[in-house]
Amino acid sequence: MSDSIFERFIKESPISVMARATAERALNPEKTDQWFDNLPKEQYTKDLLFSSMFGLMSKTVTGSYPSVHAAYQKSKEEIGVSVTSVYNKLNGIEIDTSAELVRYAAGELAPAIIELGGATAPLLPGYRVKMLDGNCIEASEHRIAELRELAAGALPGKSLVVYDPVLRMPIDVFPCEDGHAQERSLLGDVSATAEKNDVWAADRNFCTCGFITEIADSGAFFIIRLHRGLSYEIIGVEKAVGLTETGEVSEQFIAVTDASGKRHIFRRIRVHLVTETRDGDIEIFIITNQPPEAASAVKIADIYRKRWKIETSFQELEDYSHSEINTLGYPPAALFAFCVALISYMILAVVKAALAGVHGVEKIEEEVSGFYICDVIAGVYRGMMIALPDEDWKVFRDYLQSEFIALLLRLSENVKISAFRKHPRGPKKKPPKRKSDPKVPHVSTAKLIAMR
Repeated sequence: MSDSIFERFIKESPISVMARATAERALNPEKTDQWFDNLPKEQYTKDLLFSSMFGLMSKTVTGSYPSVHAAYQKSKEEIGVSVTSVYNKLNGIEIDTSAELVRYAAGELAPAIIELGGATAPLLPGYRVKMLDGNCIEASEHRIAELRELAAGALPGKSLVVYDPVLRMPIDVFPCEDGHAQERSLLGDVSATAEKNDVWAADRNFCTCGFITEIADSGAFFIIRLHRGLSYEIIGVEKAVGLTETGEVSEQFIAVTDASGKRHIFRRIRVHLVTETRDGDIEIFIITNQPPEAASAVKIADIYRKRWKIETSFQELEDYSHSEINTLGYPPAALFAFCVALISYMILAVVKAALAGVHGVEKIEEEVSGFYICDVIAGVYRGMMIALPDEDWKVFRDYLQSEFIALLLRLSENVKISAFRKHPRGPKKKPPKRKSDPKVPHVSTAKLIAMR
């Protein structure tokens, strides 16, 4: 019976099957519990398994259930503990555990994207570009006792996220429980992960002497917009070198001295913009330690411009999933939810990679809406899990990687791309000034249309 039911879902909603099968293969309960057991930590599982918490949060952030409590209600017999115990456990998850879970998931899912043929061309051949940006979790509800008498927004945390533009997904995260912490305070943790031939692309908020010199000393590279607070010495004459889509490019060398007195020679690239930025800037400066023979100034400017991809991914996280659950006021729980949302975004990246392997990377990148994909997955999930309970999905754990890749490509052939097509908006029109008359609090829409 289950084979025939599977066939119905494969025919009517292959994307839902692809997403659920990918999650089962890479992050099934046995795998996640084993991973958690091998992780250095203070928290223990005892009566409540880590996989149960991950499962509840996954169902919530993907929109299959409106809240953690609603997801718990559906599974409380299998979980076997009270909802109070669930929330206590969520509130105590160590943020290092949440971060390590993201890294683990990225390691499990990245090979599939590459083998599916869904990776984009490298921005800089021979190097791995990593885009860095910060994300502050929105204010939570005032449920915690210490917050109930406060009118101010309660920030349950923030994080720095690393995005891989080739895989088109987040690959690392550096969370912080202090919602008021300066993002720069986390840069030491980031630079500690820098590897040879990494190229870190980031906005000017991350342009600190300590960060860029630590990156350079590690054998890695950076492409970062210059912050006016950075002290440096100009070396040589500025030379015009070419044009980009956004303006004229020129460059010159600069020297930056670190805290130990070591002098570093970097390149400062100026882009004279055709159109000013939203902040009113008519030119921007980018600094890098990439040698000119490895990347021209025009190429550096182009890579920096493409760092908007990580900002877009944050917007997609917010639009496609419940990445910020404002009922979770305790920082560990809120950050765990955000990290699980990052993992759901990775699974979406695998689905898109499978579609790209059949229909072409450019077509999927430009025409397919992640919002519609996530909407279908969330809408189908509950019914699919009634028709096909957890036991029926275990078969995907035993697939060889080559067999699983072939399955995803085969399922992608059944997807009607037109059902997931983007509908980009045109330029926004400036809204007219509204008229107000306290003597006329309401109007009749029908009468106004009749007078048109």
